Amino acid sequence: MSARTRRQLELFGRSTTPPISLDPNHRLVRMTAELDWAQLMEIVEEIRATKLKSRAGRKPHLRALIGAVIFMATRRMTYREAEDQIRHYGPARYLCGLTECNWTPDFTTIQDFVQLLGDEGMRRLNEYVLGRAVEESFADPSVLVADTTAQEAAIPYPNEVGLMTSFITALTATCHKGGRVLRDLLATTQSDVAVFARKAREYRLFAKSKEVRNRAVGRLSRIAARIHKKLGKVLEADDLEPSHVTRKLAQLHLTMDKLLPQIRSWLSTGRVSKGKIISMHCPELYSIVRGKIGKKVEFGLKWGILRVAGGYLWSRGPGTKNFNDKNHALEAVKDHVSLFGRAPRIYAYDRGGYSPNNVLKIKERGVKQVGVAPTGRSRSTLGPRIKKRVIQERCRIEGSIGALKRSRYDFHRPSAKSTKMIATCGQRAILGLNLNKLIRDCARRDETALVG
Repeated sequence: MSARTRRQLELFGRSTTPPISLDPNHRLVRMTAELDWAQLMEIVEEIRATKLKSRAGRKPHLRALIGAVIFMATRRMTYREAEDQIRHYGPARYLCGLTECNWTPDFTTIQDFVQLLGDEGMRRLNEYVLGRAVEESFADPSVLVADTTAQEAAIPYPNEVGLMTSFITALTATCHKGGRVLRDLLATTQSDVAVFARKAREYRLFAKSKEVRNRAVGRLSRIAARIHKKLGKVLEADDLEPSHVTRKLAQLHLTMDKLLPQIRSWLSTGRVSKGKIISMHCPELYSIVRGKIGKKVEFGLKWGILRVAGGYLWSRGPGTKNFNDKNHALEAVKDHVSLFGRAPRIYAYDRGGYSPNNVLKIKERGVKQVGVAPTGRSRSTLGPRIKKRVIQERCRIEGSIGALKRSRYDFHRPSAKSTKMIATCGQRAILGLNLNKLIRDCARRDETALVG
């Protein structure tokens, strides 16, 4: 007899819909009460109006989807995990406004909604949270400190053979999804692909000296150039129908147009070309020289971070390849004025943004106490009390950036496959950090302890 049949069965079967009570001090329950959902829906509706081509179809469950985005922002999780939590976790259902029904958004619906919002939508939601913090006097916009940081992308270490291998692999996988023309291209390049795979394996196993490695990279680049040329002829054909497959191949072809000359330049000069491609699938990513011990270079995007007194963060988004501290020192004040309507009274920045011209321009924009750390023998014009406050604020932004890069948020090495989604994950991480801080400040104001 089994253990189940030896014991007496229950007289009544257990219900699969048990009634549960939620703690009013649970973090997600408090968050639901503190946020103005009508205003959040108005923000999302404005973003949808600018991106949708037609309003045909069923009306979306915006209240539930906004709750799902906020839930994902406050803790790192995948879209499938978010669906499972919203379906079975009581406080998450309460946050999404789904306690009175059985419907749950699936992971594809949540992903499509996040892509629709993009980094701009996440930034708009974060601006609302900043406004709430200022209204409750949790944040003081009269004190601003800015800095830059690197957002690393989840890509392998870039090298020439790895990038060309990524091109061949992506080309083969994409052509399998295409029609007759692309399958014919795959058949004509089959021999070159086989030779490339064999040469690449020999390179990784036996190329030990620099001369041998350079000769192997030269041979591999010539094979990749032949495949790239055949792909270009196919893309120029008139009988190729436009689709997401052909768009992907066109993006690969355009990236290889830039990468192959960079490889030849490196083989001939031994120097890395300016604007070096570091990812086949995200060609907009770039290398960021940081000079850290054990990590001199980081690969991803460079962000400008703004922090107001109280610990709340804001960012316009990642900068371009030419983005640097001196530019950001000026742009930070401009962004602060556009968000809060007036310049800060105290402004702090590290010595990377210092120049006499920068200090003059910052004062012209209405900042009374400019705390940009001087370089060399230049002396600060601040009084001892303000100088001490500025140094404290500059130290605090380092802690805030460190908290942003914790594993709890999806800022550092996000699980995204495109540059646009990497930026979206960055803005969502900032939103999540501010939301958690807002709820902690609300609990401190009410002298209550949060649970969950």
